[in-house]
Amino acid sequence: MSDLFRLTIVDAANLLARRDISAVELTEAHLSRINAHDAHFNSFITVSADHALAQARAADDELARGVQRGLLHGIPIALKDLYDTAGIRTTAGSTFFADRVPDADARAVTLLYQAGAVLIGKLNMHEWALGVTNINPHYGPSRNPWDTTRITGGSSGGAAAALAAGLCMGALGSDTGGSIRIPASLCGIVGFKPTFGRVSLQGVVPLSWNLDHAGPMARTVTDTALLLQAIAGYDPDDPVSVAAPVDDLLADIDAGVAGWRIALADDAHFGQADPEVLSAVRQAATVFEELGAHIERIDLGRGQEAAQMNALMTTSDAAAFHRDRLWNNPEKFGADVRTRLERGAAFTSTEYILARRFQSEWRRQLERLFERFDLLLTPATPITAPVIEGMDAIEAARQLTRCTAPFNLAGLPALSLPCGMSAAGLPIGLQIVAAPWREGRALRAGRAFERATLWHRQTPPGC
Repeated sequence: MSDLFRLTIVDAANLLARRDISAVELTEAHLSRINAHDAHFNSFITVSADHALAQARAADDELARGVQRGLLHGIPIALKDLYDTAGIRTTAGSTFFADRVPDADARAVTLLYQAGAVLIGKLNMHEWALGVTNINPHYGPSRNPWDTTRITGGSSGGAAAALAAGLCMGALGSDTGGSIRIPASLCGIVGFKPTFGRVSLQGVVPLSWNLDHAGPMARTVTDTALLLQAIAGYDPDDPVSVAAPVDDLLADIDAGVAGWRIALADDAHFGQADPEVLSAVRQAATVFEELGAHIERIDLGRGQEAAQMNALMTTSDAAAFHRDRLWNNPEKFGADVRTRLERGAAFTSTEYILARRFQSEWRRQLERLFERFDLLLTPATPITAPVIEGMDAIEAARQLTRCTAPFNLAGLPALSLPCGMSAAGLPIGLQIVAAPWREGRALRAGRAFERATLWHRQTPPGC
């Protein structure tokens, strides 16, 4: 089969289980595609071909013996390059870690391996995850498969580009102010930030200890749910991991949204978006109405302040983590990252404490919202992908995190999935937000929307 790279994880898993294809064939197809096409997209920092083929052969051996670990068994996945991988370098998109080879895997990586997944490489990212353009001064910019003159978004931009271009079947990213959902929106794929504490951060290079979320990215909602199911759960070695029960995310993913109450954010903050984006999101709300849900437009309020407080905490936490590097080797940081770190270091303890207090108030406000509604809809990004040339990374961060950062501050599960295309042929993303620990609810709604529309089947030109 010459088009193995077009398969969903679910479809590939069924073919593998029937022995119609092998894990080696599937892995080789993706490695060949990386070799042929990634020069255009620059989505990988490291391709782990030998490691992947060894894992694929082991997966085939198990399948031949009748051992199937689940639907990820033999599936080629890739990781944002801040997940520690034993024996494979983990750079965090920086020169400081250019030759760093961990001796242990991140907890999420261990869980993927236990599920039988095959690691084909480590993905390009915004330096230290502190930015949303994926214009990396050390490893080069990732380029959007829909238009290679445009950004992928970040900081998990390499993951979004690789998925959109068919270079891997699933990926793990991280999200502190939107770094999974922004590139998912701009590249037309699915990205999910689970509840804070749902997925272990052990072995994930931090940006903000108080705001980081690890999560999955894929081309469909169901594939995204499969990845999250594999990595979710309590980890006593992660101090912010929470021992909350993990539901079966696939059990009722196709059950629809009939009778649900869904809020549509329609205020000055979330409504400050390109007309094409607003039109697509409002049309998405109409789709949910046609599926039997009740839609109510609401003024959420305080969204702008929530985004600002998230940015303050992110840069302050990052400055704390990088304090020695910033003091001893400031010249080794890219210009935009250095500027943001210096800004974070300049915030006072009073400002930080006030931000933390606002965080508590904001979280409580949203918890009360979800006493009335099952879900909240917003744009994922207020614009489509801007051009790389002349990009101001700091200004882009202010704009692109507008709709995503408030839900990092609150720690709520939030899904981005395609809901339209601009006149210029660029993807538009819808964000679906749920109450804490209600990942299954957001995924079920996303799946209902996918079944009713065709946006997730759109592919970039030439891909």
